[in-house]
Amino acid sequence: MGRVEGKVAFITGAARGQGRSHAIRLAQEGADIIAIDVLEPIAGAPYDAATEEDLAETVAQVEALDRRIVAAKADVRDFDALKKVVDDGVAQLGRLDIVAANAGISTTMAPAQDLSEDIWVDMIDVNLNGVWRTCKAAIPHLKASGGGSIVLTSSDAGLFAFPNLAHYVSAKHGVVGLMRTLALELAPDMIRVNSVHPTVVDTPMVNNEATYTLFRPDLEHPGVDDFKEAAMGINALPIPWVEAVDISNAVLWLASDEARYVTGVPLPIDAGAAVK
Repeated sequence: MGRVEGKVAFITGAARGQGRSHAIRLAQEGADIIAIDVLEPIAGAPYDAATEEDLAETVAQVEALDRRIVAAKADVRDFDALKKVVDDGVAQLGRLDIVAANAGISTTMAPAQDLSEDIWVDMIDVNLNGVWRTCKAAIPHLKASGGGSIVLTSSDAGLFAFPNLAHYVSAKHGVVGLMRTLALELAPDMIRVNSVHPTVVDTPMVNNEATYTLFRPDLEHPGVDDFKEAAMGINALPIPWVEAVDISNAVLWLASDEARYVTGVPLPIDAGAAVK
């Protein structure tokens, strides 16, 4: 316990899924939390948006660990809103040491030529531009703290391609380029920048009928068991998916002093999918 004791972490997309898991895992190890989520539907997303109740549950779980948390509704497409939340959070909690740029979406899945311009633009604006805005808002505070750790959430789709996901694959590849560039730019300030690359993760963004259909187009109404069978074909280890806490454990390690000289690394947490 205490691997990030006394540190403050800023987490985007924190109302549920991986973001909530990151907040809880870092709080378990001593961090206070600044948390945001959009809490509104995203056009083309085939799953329900997180709610105010979801974000309140994240707050409750962090506070149950006797850690402080500043949580707010904000959209990573809005830099001014992000900056205000980070500035307010630092004013209340005293510093910033860790950034987990986790917020991301999955939307309409189709061949690249069939994607609408709006769907393409929204994907890039959330999954790539939003990561850059998150870093832009946080970096001055990390510098003021004398260094820190930024962890960008990419995907195995940031390492190799998937058909019918050109917009998602492009955004997640872009995150890797941003990570590597920031790692060089921020190294003189002792700010480390890395990315995490999950395989399929058991969250609402993945476990929905649109994803099931993408993996099992041969079936009219595929269910979770049909998806599970297909998903096992992605990974080298004989599992269909990983859990959110598996990604959180990697984020924790990258944020801790155990990884104090690790920077510029794309880290797969993917059951061997990237090498299969």
